[in-house]
Amino acid sequence: MQEQHPDVSYIINHLGEDHAAYFNAIAPPIIQTSNFNFDTVAEMRKALEDEMGGYLYSRGLNPTVDILRKKLAALDGAEDALVFNNGAAAVFSGVMANVQSGDHILSVHHPYTWTAHLFDKILSRFGISVTYANGADTAGFLSHIKLNTRLIYLESPNSWWLDLQDLEAIAKVAREKGIVTMIDNTFCTPLYQRPGDFGIDIAMQTATKYISGHSDTLGGVLTGSHAMMRKIFLSEYLCAGNGIQPFNAWLLLRGLRTLPSRLDRITSTTQSVLNYLKTVDRVESLIFPFDPDFPQYALAKKQMKGACGLISFYMRTDNVATIEQFCNSLKAFRMAVSWGGHESLVIPKCVGMPAGDFQPDEPNHRLIRLYIGLEDAEFLISDLANAFKGISPL
Repeated sequence: MQEQHPDVSYIINHLGEDHAAYFNAIAPPIIQTSNFNFDTVAEMRKALEDEMGGYLYSRGLNPTVDILRKKLAALDGAEDALVFNNGAAAVFSGVMANVQSGDHILSVHHPYTWTAHLFDKILSRFGISVTYANGADTAGFLSHIKLNTRLIYLESPNSWWLDLQDLEAIAKVAREKGIVTMIDNTFCTPLYQRPGDFGIDIAMQTATKYISGHSDTLGGVLTGSHAMMRKIFLSEYLCAGNGIQPFNAWLLLRGLRTLPSRLDRITSTTQSVLNYLKTVDRVESLIFPFDPDFPQYALAKKQMKGACGLISFYMRTDNVATIEQFCNSLKAFRMAVSWGGHESLVIPKCVGMPAGDFQPDEPNHRLIRLYIGLEDAEFLISDLANAFKGISPL
């Protein structure tokens, strides 16, 4: 896994591929096999002694998956990578490999739903405590480190409020104290942010989103040092059996080919939609990292090469019916969870609670998230405009 190249085009289109080994086919094959045979007892013994050193059983390594591993590691500037069935599985393995009973985790507040479930419902059963803190306040966040803190968990940006953390500053303190750092880097992908460049130990992506790009498969990725990936592979990865299947890896390889082009288009369209939303009276305020009005704009420009796709905004209203009518009226924006695919999406924060619990004085009850897909900007803006027209004026 040491083969790397600084050119993104080379990594995506050539790294890890050996066309002569599969009949000069342009697209790598799906090696759809459960296990691999050996010519001698000595060869099989060697594979059993080090399952990460060769192909023994597709629960561990598989040739199709390995092509994807090499590309994803190189894009992150990392030594190695592991690919999982989904993002939650990647988070689970990365965290579990680095904590034990009696340890403490420091996490940003409001992490991804299943990350919070892992912290609150599963780890708590084994005597592992978690402190949630505001990662935007670096000094305040780091003040929650304890003597038994073994892991710092970050999401920068996260997927609703798009909060950032100062990766370099946090990683520096963590390294000094021997604490492992892990980040959910799904929003940026390695094209827009490489956490390892700032000293973060483990970078996670939900490959279901931008890496796939087609909303037709699931996947999760961890990247980091050889030692860290080997530690995870030999324990949580093999034991839980949550490594990605060859066909799903092949779909992610297919999606990866167009990642730069898709991000470029989504970035441009996102800016157009952002500019339109700034003209709408019903929009109380916008949340987007590369908007100069974003509170952490300077940090975003320092850490990130780009930002796209997700825009959150607060609807100016005193009732939930207005939010529901707006979302129900959208035609181009489909109502669904997730993001990163070709289709534009909308989800209101209030969907996660009974309508009767809506409180207009609580800003998060009025929060709406848009995902900007691959449609034309004019098409999406027209859809938004029609939906805004359909709700009663202020």
